[in-house]
Amino acid sequence: MSTQEKQMHPAAVCQVMINFAGHRSVDKASCLLGTGITEAALSSVEGLVSREQEMRLIENIILATPEGPALGFELGLQYSLATFGVWGFALRTSKTLRDAVLIGIRYLPLSTVYCQVALIDEGDDFGISLDPSSIPLHLRQFLLERDMATTINLIKELSLSGFSIKKLQFAGPPSIDTERIETLCGIKPIVGGKKNSITVSRAEADLPFANYDADLVLLLEAQCRLRLQRISASGVAGRVRQKLLGDLSLSCSLDDVATALAMSARTLRRKLEQEDTSFSDIVDEERRQIALLLLENSSMKMDELAAYLGFMDAGGFVRAFRRWLGCAPSEYRESTRRRI
Repeated sequence: MSTQEKQMHPAAVCQVMINFAGHRSVDKASCLLGTGITEAALSSVEGLVSREQEMRLIENIILATPEGPALGFELGLQYSLATFGVWGFALRTSKTLRDAVLIGIRYLPLSTVYCQVALIDEGDDFGISLDPSSIPLHLRQFLLERDMATTINLIKELSLSGFSIKKLQFAGPPSIDTERIETLCGIKPIVGGKKNSITVSRAEADLPFANYDADLVLLLEAQCRLRLQRISASGVAGRVRQKLLGDLSLSCSLDDVATALAMSARTLRRKLEQEDTSFSDIVDEERRQIALLLLENSSMKMDELAAYLGFMDAGGFVRAFRRWLGCAPSEYRESTRRRI
């Protein structure tokens, strides 16, 4: 099991998303539906949520928010250094942007990033690349945009020392609204590159920060290490969901997941029962949630949807959908389009 799958995330990042949705007339109850996130966790400075809970919150917000261009990017611009508590303060008090980036990557789970982050330090470019390939397909573009925009916002906060973003690049064929992104952040993105990246000039990465305090950096790094230890746990149900949405698929069996989690099928079944759930319930919940997202936000055909959700054929998907919502998926898609 990867470290990323086990770690918890700061609840503060969820509150930012709830506020973002609220400004678009989506109430908190709709955001939190089925997440298990409590008011106590949201209101506490030390509140934590699992990756599974945060992903369900994101799915709820995408479903409930009126569709718009670069929605994930717009959300990412709502995050600031203060959002991330001790991690953000550690970045703010670093010696240079280079040091801030290295600290940020070292304690990355204390942030909200879902993409795989790698350092860029070549030629005149210094920055990071973001790889969203490990994110479930139906959330990939949204979370890539959010992670890119959050990074831009944090760099801009640190840029009071006199540097600016040199290049914002998205990989692959154009799949974003470049004009909307330029309007939102003032930077015209380049599309069709080899990687998703944000860079500044190498010389500017080494400009000293005005807020640098060597003793404070050591103290904040120690706090980051302690907090990282605290968030490195998650329930078995959460680990199962991450396998289903990650390197396995919704068509895999309980035996497949048990093997991936290095336990017997019997042990996995018992541990899930202790958490008041079952493997079939988890698969059913994930299929339903993803089906709604894809019906509302894609033009995939029923047999394509069925295959993606792990059904043997379109008929199995239609029967399951009728059980979930009492109507056929095609009827749901049509009613959603009329409502929009």
